[in-house]
Amino acid sequence: MSRSVRLVPAVAAATLLLALTACDDEGTPDTPGAQAGKASGAPGLGDPYFPKAGNGGYDVSHYGLTLAYTPVGNWLSGTAVVTARATEDLSAFDLDLAGLKVEEVTVGGDAAEFHRDGQELIVRPPDALADGETFEVRVRYSGSPRTITDPDGSKEGWLRTADGALALGEPTGSMAWFPGNHHPSDKASYDIAVTVPKGLTAVSNGELRSEKATGDGRTTFTWHTAEPMASYVATVAIGRYTVTRTTVTRTAGPETCPGTDSPAEAGLPVYVAVDPSQVAAGRKVLARLPEVMEWAECNFGPYPFSSAGAIIDRPEDVEYALETQNRPVHPGAPDIATFVHETAHQWFGDSVTPENWQDMWLNESFATYAEWLWTEDEGGLTAQETFTELYDHGEDEDEYENLWAFPPAKPTSAAHVSDPSIYQRGAMVIQRIRQTVGDDAFYDIVQGWAAAHRHGNAGTADFTAYVEQQAPDEDFSGIWADWLYGEGKPERP
Repeated sequence: MSRSVRLVPAVAAATLLLALTACDDEGTPDTPGAQAGKASGAPGLGDPYFPKAGNGGYDVSHYGLTLAYTPVGNWLSGTAVVTARATEDLSAFDLDLAGLKVEEVTVGGDAAEFHRDGQELIVRPPDALADGETFEVRVRYSGSPRTITDPDGSKEGWLRTADGALALGEPTGSMAWFPGNHHPSDKASYDIAVTVPKGLTAVSNGELRSEKATGDGRTTFTWHTAEPMASYVATVAIGRYTVTRTTVTRTAGPETCPGTDSPAEAGLPVYVAVDPSQVAAGRKVLARLPEVMEWAECNFGPYPFSSAGAIIDRPEDVEYALETQNRPVHPGAPDIATFVHETAHQWFGDSVTPENWQDMWLNESFATYAEWLWTEDEGGLTAQETFTELYDHGEDEDEYENLWAFPPAKPTSAAHVSDPSIYQRGAMVIQRIRQTVGDDAFYDIVQGWAAAHRHGNAGTADFTAYVEQQAPDEDFSGIWADWLYGEGKPERP
């Protein structure tokens, strides 16, 4: 995942159980026992911190979402077409969906039996699916989408705003507005069409394919995301926005950075949507978007997506910034550090996505370290000076008082996956790698890691193995043991 800042207090892990089980079971028929000789897909993937997130037995390749939203009454109606491949013989399978009333389910165009069990929508196709078979499930649903409270007390899911709504999904909120396999390990392409009352704009991921009046006082916005996307970084933002569409020159990577002679590639489409109340405040930081993009490509390699941008809503509409793919969401005009952080997440978190939520430090460490690098390159504290300041005084600051409470790779519970250890101590791990290998090898590792797992998933073990392979003459065992996995404050390096 990656929220750049989580300032809400942690709450008991029992909140997780409430968030994942307090779902509607309206108007859904019961289902008979399993067909003999066939398996039902698991109702969760056993994630260490969100065990019911995702589902076993299939892999999604595409989501086609057709949505209509009316802010008055908070009413959402939708049809989700999920294209997937069975990874085992299936007599039934689950989709994650919190709340909302399911009206009809078909598989391969034929009516399917279904029932609800908490966040699980359990579907029984008329004919069992064979391992390797591609299938299409269509779910028609409606209702008032809910806001979900995370184990750490923050809000996600469907957030009502002053003039519309904002859908945010990290870690499990996407199940509040569409059925799917909601775990970061199952990425897919998306087509999202959203119909809203005339005068409102619906912003989502990827590229805007069309904007059409429907003839009944409403407008449909159709968005396409070709690159694989985890559902937790999918978004829909509905409201009155000031929209700017431009392009920025993109580099082909470090070879086209300042001081080189290679030509840049064609312009990258940029779509920025800003709440009118934030236009003036956001103008300065948004003007630096081309500069930030060029800087990030020079440091991390080619930008992994086909468009960029930002969504800036009102501060009272959401508590945190989030790296929604292509265009991060910000609660009010961001400062430059947060803007850099969420931009870096397009490489680390959105393109290279964690295998499970225990690997979240991989997202946040790199995005936080990007802030350190930006400050260094802007003539402020070097990354090493930031490291030293944190080591010496970090726990004295209220914001970082839990810095040494647990190691980045082993959060104590779901309520703590966004604590300072994940962000700041995680970034300290990255700086220790840089200290060990030197700058040239360090940037080769960072860019190589982003390239090797582009549009894929990777875990902590993949990362440590990659670093060791790229610097075989160095000994990283102490960094892994003390900084990444070790309890308490490590000895000064």
